[in-house]
Amino acid sequence: MPRLMTAIGLLLLAGSVSAQSLLVLKSPTCGCCEGWIEHLDGEGFSTRHEHPANLNQRKAELAIAPRYQSCHTGISEQGFVFEGHVPAKFIRDFIANPPANAIGLSVPGMPIGTPGMEMGERFTPYTIWALYRDGSAMAYAVIDSPAQQF
Repeated sequence: MPRLMTAIGLLLLAGSVSAQSLLVLKSPTCGCCEGWIEHLDGEGFSTRHEHPANLNQRKAELAIAPRYQSCHTGISEQGFVFEGHVPAKFIRDFIANPPANAIGLSVPGMPIGTPGMEMGERFTPYTIWALYRDGSAMAYAVIDSPAQQF
């Protein structure tokens, strides 16, 4: 039993639990943002949200270029940003193994069929972008079907 408790303690110390917490910055009236938060919560994340007076200013302070912006921004405890309707699966993978010099991931705009933007069977393929400290971005994943999101 002590060996099992030590293993559990090491997992907790390694941050496996705290890595699942996100602060979401959003407009108080955004319904798709609530849908994204429900998706994250359903995938094991712990979320809380704030409604900044100037959301665009906060995005600029977080170094999210306008072309990569969407309606909401998630911020992990490590300071990584997750802009827009990024599926939980990719957030989890990114936090576990972030690319060198990356600040986070983005799904620009509001593609139909992404988590929080569900519209029946409709789906628009999209790219998840890795955002870097120098302002550049690189394709992190290309999502061609709804099943690839989970």
